[in-house]
Amino acid sequence: MNPVDALPTGTVTFLFTDIEGSTKLAERLGTATWSELLEAHQAILRQAFAASDGREIKTEGDSFFVVFRSAQAAVGATVDAQRALAAHAWPDGAAVRVRMGLHTGEGVLVSDGDYVGLDVHRAARVASAGHGGQVLVSSTTRALVDGALPAGVELRDLGEHRLKDLSRPERIGQLVIVGLPDHFPALKTLSNLPNNLPVMLTTFVGRGSEVARVRELLAESRLLTLTGPGGTGKTRLSLQLAAEAIDAFPDGVFFVALGPISDHTLVAGTIASVLGIQDVGGAPIEQRLADYLAPRRLLLVLDNFEQVTDAAPLINDLLRSAPELKCLVTSRAVLHLYGEQEFPVPPLGVPDTMHLPPLEALTQYEAVALFIARARTVRPDFQVDNENAPAVAEVCSRLDGLPLAIELAAARIKLLSPQAMLARLQSRLDLFGGGVARDLPARQQTLRGAIAWSYDLLDEDSRRLFRRLSVFVGGFVLEAAEAICGPAAEGSAGPATDVLEGLGALVDQSLLRQSDQHAHARFVMLGTIREYAWDALGECGERDEIRRRHAGYFADFAERALPHLTAEDRGEWLDYVEHEHDNLRAAITWAVETSEPSVGARLGAALWRFWQTRGHLREGLMRLQAVLDIPGCAAFPVLRLRALEAAGGMAYWLGDMAGAGVFYEEALLIARELGAPADLAQALFNLSFAHMFGRGDVAGAAELLDESVALFRELDDEGGVMRTTWARATVDYRSSDWQRAKATFSDALARARALHDSYWTAWSLHMLGGSEAALGELDASRGHLDEGLAMMVASGEITGIVLVLDDFAELAWRSGDLPRALRLQAAARTLQEQTGTNLAGVANELMREGGVPTGDLAAEDVARHAAEGRSLSFDEAVAYARGGEFPAPRLAAG
Repeated sequence: MNPVDALPTGTVTFLFTDIEGSTKLAERLGTATWSELLEAHQAILRQAFAASDGREIKTEGDSFFVVFRSAQAAVGATVDAQRALAAHAWPDGAAVRVRMGLHTGEGVLVSDGDYVGLDVHRAARVASAGHGGQVLVSSTTRALVDGALPAGVELRDLGEHRLKDLSRPERIGQLVIVGLPDHFPALKTLSNLPNNLPVMLTTFVGRGSEVARVRELLAESRLLTLTGPGGTGKTRLSLQLAAEAIDAFPDGVFFVALGPISDHTLVAGTIASVLGIQDVGGAPIEQRLADYLAPRRLLLVLDNFEQVTDAAPLINDLLRSAPELKCLVTSRAVLHLYGEQEFPVPPLGVPDTMHLPPLEALTQYEAVALFIARARTVRPDFQVDNENAPAVAEVCSRLDGLPLAIELAAARIKLLSPQAMLARLQSRLDLFGGGVARDLPARQQTLRGAIAWSYDLLDEDSRRLFRRLSVFVGGFVLEAAEAICGPAAEGSAGPATDVLEGLGALVDQSLLRQSDQHAHARFVMLGTIREYAWDALGECGERDEIRRRHAGYFADFAERALPHLTAEDRGEWLDYVEHEHDNLRAAITWAVETSEPSVGARLGAALWRFWQTRGHLREGLMRLQAVLDIPGCAAFPVLRLRALEAAGGMAYWLGDMAGAGVFYEEALLIARELGAPADLAQALFNLSFAHMFGRGDVAGAAELLDESVALFRELDDEGGVMRTTWARATVDYRSSDWQRAKATFSDALARARALHDSYWTAWSLHMLGGSEAALGELDASRGHLDEGLAMMVASGEITGIVLVLDDFAELAWRSGDLPRALRLQAAARTLQEQTGTNLAGVANELMREGGVPTGDLAAEDVARHAAEGRSLSFDEAVAYARGGEFPAPRLAAG
């Protein structure tokens, strides 16, 4: 009887084990003692596994791969094994701790007696998340053994965790075995380490040798560039590598998508945004990014760097300033930096179509395995058999093993058999090989041929929709697609097919991908496919019209979003605008390139509050200046006025009071010329801040505000009255008239609450709390500051948070808690430096007198408490300000 025939199939339970810290243990013990220990370890495990009818599939070094017919048998074996390991007397007092992971799924056997499939990989991922002495079980295994556990064994729920296969979370349980340790460090999963790695909707197929080799290269170098043409799987490989290597980077692994941008000057801001560093004034964003990274051990995954090659010197500077930083880059070309290690990403392995291996061996080729996996996502019953195997192999071979091309082909399996697919595909590839796009590399010709083949199979309506969708940058929502791509462009026929139906068809054919990781469902077109669609849009003569409609739609969208950016739902809308930021950038770029000042001014005026809140101040000011410089902008005085006010706001928040004054002065001049009371009232309000903070002219600011509030009252504009009331209270605060400031801020707060304006409610609470603290009304101050801080944290109002931390520092000092005051003051300065919130610096210089007085406290104690404050994380600083305990144990451990 063939031994393979005796192995279990169907639903089985997989077990993976290995010794924790085996390499260091072997080095400490020496070859002879380690060999003795390893032999004893293997004997103990084999005895326990055999007693439960476990079948040993593979052993490598100190690791085991075993399969069981039932989950109960697998659990019993692991319990017996852990008890025996704990009872054994190991040589030289060595501690042998074995981690074990169980997962139940489908057992797919191949001819050499090994198991393959997703469930095998899942079991390995479960095991790799654990620690020595720990037994982890997946949710499927747990469901089968719950209520049927061996005596002295319980199950502990460890919650949902993202494993390193980047798939959706897995609920993991731990076996609690009486008499053995049952408390372990946090699981080694993506959920427990800082990262922003996206959830993958499809599995990672093959690439085992590439992942291993690239991990070795990443360990040896600080700048590793994965190169290759579009469609070779560089991005997917980089994500998998980042997940595999995350344990080596305690400060996190962060994915930075550079595909949506083409301006290299935006790279620093894009990286900073991913890391949570906002560009809100102060030092240049490049310097703050370098300062942030300098002490951290962190991996940046920079995807699609070919879009922004002129930013290569920035990466060089970051690596020089941050000795523990590593960068993993995907690009069609190297960066040409000193110390860069290149890894050309090869295609997937394909079979020799002239000498096809047996069917079981054929499915082990990575290209064929990918074809099967993707085909089953659209046709779950798809199987490779003796009849279609040659066609599947030929398709994969003709597509040069390129993952994207194979996915496009496999998506057609619902309509075409592999044999029919091969016939149609071959003619399209021959066309490309016969002279079309000869200037492209061979693999790129193959990929474009595969995309063209998929495009040719669409009906005319779907082709038109596909082309038009290329106008979007960074994805889109259904509403935008319907508005821009649905109705006919002037003078042409529009799609008869419903846009939603058309999007569904393009998703089915892998020409679009749908993401459900946002509140608003989004569709994304891969960069390589978008390039083809963009070229096709230009060839058909529709590009100019579709870009115009795209810009118009997003101008409307920005104006629709504007009132929400200060309202109670501001957090949701700020996120929504953030997701559309690349489209909004593209719309403003179009306005500048085509000299459309009205569209550009509408966009800039509507986006400035978003740019201010989410830390895009320099970019916002740059784009507004470009709009204001468009020839003919003065012909739209109302829109120019709005853009000037927005530019003034950008300069103000950057701490450039002189620059803000220039913009606000011109805005006031236009407002007086227009004679519109609402515009004049707003312009007067804005200019008052330049007088108050930039020119030291408090009396002049008061005069402007008095004129402004009178106009707002005539207009019955309650929002305007509320804002000018707040500003007038700030004049009182600057004049140290605390009692009057308190009364006026109370008035502003009541008005803001009545209008459900979250932005001005939070800022009124901040200033009211500061006034009360100055008056010695400490309990009232603490309540208002706490509420204001909570609101600012919820919306990410960094500048306000820095100022409120200073408020709490002053409150602690006035309450007699000087250590807390010094810590909070230091935490505020650290956050100000990290984020560059220069307005906080201006406010402190003008409205506070040298910080917290230290009294008779010894200089070394002052320095110690300041150092403790600087060590607080953002969340810790906020919690401490709101009355929490100082996290001394965590800092001591660190």
